[in-house]
Amino acid sequence: MIRSFSIFTGSRQQIIKRILFFFLLACFVFPSFAQVDRTGPPQPGPAPQIHIGDYETFTLDNGMKVIVVENDKIPVVSFQLTLDIDPVMENEAKGYVSMAGSLMRAGTENRSKAEIDEEIDFIGASLSTYSTGVFASSLTRHTDKLLDLMSDVLLNPVFPQEELDREVNQTLTGLSTVLTDAGAMVGNVSTRLVYGENHPYGEVTTPETVSNITREMVADYYSTYFKPNVAYMVIVGDISTGQARDLMNRYFSSWEPGDVPFHTYETPEPPPGNTVAFADRDGAVQSVISVSYPVFLQPGDPDAINVSVMNSILGGGVFSGRLMQNLREDKGYTYGARSSLSSDRLVGRFNVSTEVRNSVTDSAIVEILYEMDRMASEPVDEESLELIKNFLNGSFARSLESPRTIARFALNIERYDLPEDYYDTYLERLSRVTAADVQQVAGRFIRPENSFIIVGGNKSEVAGTLEKFSADGKVQLFDPFGRKIEEDDAGVTEKPETKQGFEPFEEPTAGKVIDRYIRASGGAYNLSNITDKAIYMRGKVRGADLEIIIRHKLPDMYKMTIKRIVRGVDYIVQEQVLNGNLGMNASPQGFFPLEEHVITELKEEAIIIPELTYNERGFSLSLEGIETIEGEEAYKIVITGGPIDRTVTEYFSVSSGFKLRTEITRETPVGPVHQVTGYSDYRRFGAMTFPFRITQQLAGESFDMQVYSLEINENMPDDEFRLHPNVLQ
Repeated sequence: MIRSFSIFTGSRQQIIKRILFFFLLACFVFPSFAQVDRTGPPQPGPAPQIHIGDYETFTLDNGMKVIVVENDKIPVVSFQLTLDIDPVMENEAKGYVSMAGSLMRAGTENRSKAEIDEEIDFIGASLSTYSTGVFASSLTRHTDKLLDLMSDVLLNPVFPQEELDREVNQTLTGLSTVLTDAGAMVGNVSTRLVYGENHPYGEVTTPETVSNITREMVADYYSTYFKPNVAYMVIVGDISTGQARDLMNRYFSSWEPGDVPFHTYETPEPPPGNTVAFADRDGAVQSVISVSYPVFLQPGDPDAINVSVMNSILGGGVFSGRLMQNLREDKGYTYGARSSLSSDRLVGRFNVSTEVRNSVTDSAIVEILYEMDRMASEPVDEESLELIKNFLNGSFARSLESPRTIARFALNIERYDLPEDYYDTYLERLSRVTAADVQQVAGRFIRPENSFIIVGGNKSEVAGTLEKFSADGKVQLFDPFGRKIEEDDAGVTEKPETKQGFEPFEEPTAGKVIDRYIRASGGAYNLSNITDKAIYMRGKVRGADLEIIIRHKLPDMYKMTIKRIVRGVDYIVQEQVLNGNLGMNASPQGFFPLEEHVITELKEEAIIIPELTYNERGFSLSLEGIETIEGEEAYKIVITGGPIDRTVTEYFSVSSGFKLRTEITRETPVGPVHQVTGYSDYRRFGAMTFPFRITQQLAGESFDMQVYSLEINENMPDDEFRLHPNVLQ
């Protein structure tokens, strides 16, 4: 079956040449015609007629629908398989569906993951899998080899347990960054509130749900939903329909069809009045703001183009958007403020997002709600309307340069039963959008009084200023993964039951908490007799195997060595060394002396047990209450003063006494950077106890290191801290 969509006739260069030719003709051949009226802006001309292009469709005997978009300009072909299925509730194992998709590529009955990777690399192709499909692309001459690999991955995955374990561990490492990422916190809270706990879109991946994932769940999802009778295969590139039909039958006709479950869910509704939610990111200097709620806007809705124009005027990715002009250009609150209004077969979503400094968080929310209200209450001026329509016109025209756009349009028409000329008439329908149309859809979709107002940031500075936006006058508190924190009548957050160990202090002080930590770690006598210490750790960073070795020796000797391990061979990528009042950075690029302020910081790092000498080194400690860290009650201690004038926040377990987390905000040339170090897996070493797992989040990166060796009082030689002669000159 042939469908006809269209494109501007001729290449882009030819079109430009024709425009210039007729422009010169008008200027020089017909100079006596009427003069152009420049007293006002030019009137828009008629919308250009376009034809998106041709595509053909056919269906295999097993029910797989195939869409072919021929494009022989370059010798490349791509295959996009998409499942047309309902989303699935994952409940207590949220995350297994996405892992089922990614692990399809982790090995088949015929090939290991390494063999798949090697064969794909050999032909210079790409092959990726996900929970609702597979994508593959290569040069045309490698099509048979590519489809052999793609069909093997699609039809014969084995989901190796070791690969699942690796993905679970990597996911857990990634989730650890959520604890210090206000943007991720707001995203999680928003997901739960906007869609609700009984909708698959409202589920949030947490360390607990990931830990519940099993291979059986992953394999069951694949066997239940990967069926050809709910699949579309979109082929784009240097291939004819006849060739495509032969290839599809050769590689995919053996794929067995089957019954696929259908799911229905209640459509989420906006709140009856504004609801304010807050996620605490202690120490944050900025607040992340989201104003969001569900909308019912399906693909192909008659108002879809009007909605696109309206959202673009409000803040949909253009600098002239009202939110950007108000919050950035006029008020100077932020670098950017955006809005989005998405369509979806089940439920869409409206969202405004921005990030502002703490002191103007409430003021920014006032302006966001003001601009939302203004969209529905005031008609847009014609100049702004035409500006946005021209922008959308150009964006649509540029998108047609990609053959994949044609494929996406074809798939949408087939999946959502859109009119065959839906995209052919896009520019014509766009040209007819009026100010009244914009105001009408704003009244339908913009709800400044029925929104979830979600903020992530410093609770002590910001949360109290937000009550006025809530319909019930309350600010609801949520943890980093969007779970509501209940409060009792006195406003005291409920804490989980204390684990076995020390009893909570009746009258805790910072000094008592530190003393308990020292006792839990081995006692002041044992700890104060440590003169040298070496910690050996291994872990992954961005998929790379790393080894980190940290050495201390009293007084004022410190060395950190970072190695990268490639095929069992380690390479030193960086070393930082302190020896008394001198220090150096060493890397493959050379040896460089440390600046004075870095040496001062490293002298603090060189102290093996800093808690033993807080008082004599001039630090001030204050107890700021109890908070929950990784599900465990912890005393929060704020440390100020000392040789480095900075604030350090540390958390000590109420039950075990051990240190759970350290937070430091460092000033850098690009602004403040928050560093969070977590400590867990405490183990006995002789008469003392130390953490054997150390995690760190810094500038969006996550490091998860496991200690594999520990050395204490091994008479470490001073030569271990020797500086390069270039540094001593």
